[in-house]
Amino acid sequence: MSMTRADAASLDLMFPQELISLEVSVQLPSDLQIRPLASTDYKRGHLDVLSVLSIVNDLGEVAWVNQFHAMRATPSAYFSIVILDKASDKIVGVGTVFIERKFLRGLGSVGHIEDIAVDKSQQGKKLGLRIIQALTHISESSGCYKTILNCSDANIPFYQKCGYVKKENEMAKYAPERVNHAPKL
Repeated sequence: MSMTRADAASLDLMFPQELISLEVSVQLPSDLQIRPLASTDYKRGHLDVLSVLSIVNDLGEVAWVNQFHAMRATPSAYFSIVILDKASDKIVGVGTVFIERKFLRGLGSVGHIEDIAVDKSQQGKKLGLRIIQALTHISESSGCYKTILNCSDANIPFYQKCGYVKKENEMAKYAPERVNHAPKL
């Protein structure tokens, strides 16, 4: 099933398509499309692509759609994008930038890039680079004074090719595992 521009315009998107850099869009192969996450992307394999990163607890389509709407209800905060294979109507790449408002730097904002994933069958085609470029553009267009991300040591060379520099360290403390994994909405 191929998706035309008219089909894309009729989707219930997380944010306006115009926020995605046209320069990045035109660098993709013609059989792929980059666009904001849509409320129907659960069915296009959004969680399947994310599973290349970590364990994904699939709580079902209703919970996924509720999370989509909760994220979209926070204006100018969450920007999740997908790369779609037009022929199969399946997602092959994903990423998110969220905007953190600060009290420092003149009440500035920081873009946090998260959850960059490309389907294993599509890796090596510069899709990860295009996702990073698109998210960085959104962050900078939103007025962020910096865009940051966390990555494993093995991925440092990739992000350096994307224009990022190694800076400081990440620390994490995971909460004790809960029996009920349903989010509190």
